[in-house]
Amino acid sequence: MSIIRRLLKKTVGNDKKKKLYLILVSIAILIMIWAFVSAEILTANFNRTQIKLGVNSQKVEAVGIIITETKQGNKHFEIYGETGSYSNDHSIATLNNVVGNLYKENEVSMSFQSSKGAYNEKNGSITLYNNTFIVLKNGTSLEADKLTWEGSDKDIVAEGNVRIKKDAEMYAIANKCVINPQYDKFKIIGNSQTKLYGKDKK
Repeated sequence: MSIIRRLLKKTVGNDKKKKLYLILVSIAILIMIWAFVSAEILTANFNRTQIKLGVNSQKVEAVGIIITETKQGNKHFEIYGETGSYSNDHSIATLNNVVGNLYKENEVSMSFQSSKGAYNEKNGSITLYNNTFIVLKNGTSLEADKLTWEGSDKDIVAEGNVRIKKDAEMYAIANKCVINPQYDKFKIIGNSQTKLYGKDKK
């Protein structure tokens, strides 16, 4: 401010144009000083927020998330979540109230719904948690606490309170179930019980 006053004193005998010019330059200098100080404060606050949150804890919240995977014109899956979030590098999507389909040769081979789900872009896996229910194309249904799909050529693993039902032919319970990629063989593991019924009986 003292520099500005000195400049103004020197121009007392000068014409009005010079005075106006000096006033405008002074205002510009004050604005630049204010902007610099504000930027320092904002940057400091931003850095404190980053440190407090941690880089890995950042996520993007979203509503109505749809994720699909198509390779060489063939759809592999589609998954929808009412709400959810992405990790900061968008490699993992966490979804709530999930529904979706798995495909084979562009036809639905499995439909599913679950309270929670996650899609990992790095390894292409889908994991369903809590109140998970699936129905296969052949009519077989399965309930479990958790289900993991890691690709159309790999086994599906269901874990926790597994219940399998195929029409009126078969009913089974177990701690764990492994389903082959063709969905025609089931391996049940741990505290398992199976009941088979004739096709003509209910």
